[in-house]
Amino acid sequence: MKIVVGVAGGIAAYKTVGLVRELVLAGHDVHVVPTASALRFVGAPTWEAISRNDVTSDLFDHVAEVRHVALGQSAELIIVAPATAHTLAKLAAGLSDDLLGTTILASEAPLVVAPAMHTEMWRNAATQANVATLVARGIRIVGPADGQLTGTDSGPGRMSEPHEIAEAALAVAGSHARHDLAGRRIVVTAGGTREPLDPVRFIGNRSTGRQGVELARAAARRGAEVTLIAANLEVPADGLRVQHVSTTAELQEAALLSAQTADVVIMAAAVADYRPDSVADEKIKKDVQGDELALRLVRNPDILHELSAARRAGQVVVGFAAETERDPERQLELGRAKIARKGCDFLVLNRVGWSEGFGTATNAVTVLAASGDIVAEASGSKASVADRILDVLA
Repeated sequence: MKIVVGVAGGIAAYKTVGLVRELVLAGHDVHVVPTASALRFVGAPTWEAISRNDVTSDLFDHVAEVRHVALGQSAELIIVAPATAHTLAKLAAGLSDDLLGTTILASEAPLVVAPAMHTEMWRNAATQANVATLVARGIRIVGPADGQLTGTDSGPGRMSEPHEIAEAALAVAGSHARHDLAGRRIVVTAGGTREPLDPVRFIGNRSTGRQGVELARAAARRGAEVTLIAANLEVPADGLRVQHVSTTAELQEAALLSAQTADVVIMAAAVADYRPDSVADEKIKKDVQGDELALRLVRNPDILHELSAARRAGQVVVGFAAETERDPERQLELGRAKIARKGCDFLVLNRVGWSEGFGTATNAVTVLAASGDIVAEASGSKASVADRILDVLA
């Protein structure tokens, strides 16, 4: 695949060297287009050595080849990493005063952007408005991550790691030409439900909702009309219809209602099995309760079973099963028992633990059919796993 990697003038440009190397080693033809500022962080010889292609940033170089549009016209994927606040603003406005700008405007290839900047710049209303504009155009935003920045600063704004950007970008490129879900109405639940104990505390789980959100985004890229039911998540719309819920009861109501007109329902949310039988009107005080606090929990409704029992002819219901069992054969037994109990069409089985599944950028899943047969296996970024799951449904 011919990939153009645009590099803006930020300190994170040093990480983009790893991104280019990873793409080249994967067999792709990579052309680096740095801005003039980017070359002050990483020089052209480095980009040429890593990409194995000539590098230029001047709009007036190779004019006879019409290079300022030829690169964009021939590209199959464009990645901009890092994308500074300035670059995001130029992309949103459609400016083309340098080679990177003309390359992007002259291309019909999917565009993936990895922002990197200081936290205050990322949170600035102008930057957020520019990001929203890009997302509305179908441009994929990867990150930024929350972590150490330059100097002593830390917070949201750190560029995502090269392997995360590469996997997300390749997943976008893989689904760009596919509109195999066009005209389908898909409901995806994501996140973790919370059951309140009092106005301050709740019983919850460690799900970040990333896998469910990636499923919703991938389905939308493939042409589906998507409703994302987000349990305790703040996510950009990305062309999705987003409904926010918190408790299992709220998720149940939203899912059953949305399912009435859906072709596919994917229950990726981590739903609390139990809830407190009563909720305190005021904060529970430890000096009143003493050294022990007893909670009585009651079972929550089984939403996946309800959806399966109520599904229409032709409707597909997909469940998720997060298991801590480490033995693969035993894990499969648990998954097969669960799909038999729930009655859904497919079950996505994945192992979770203290350092896997929840809260990570990657996932490893096994997809079971109603018969208990394995119909797919996938591992890697949650974006790539999402597309593999959708391949089964498509």
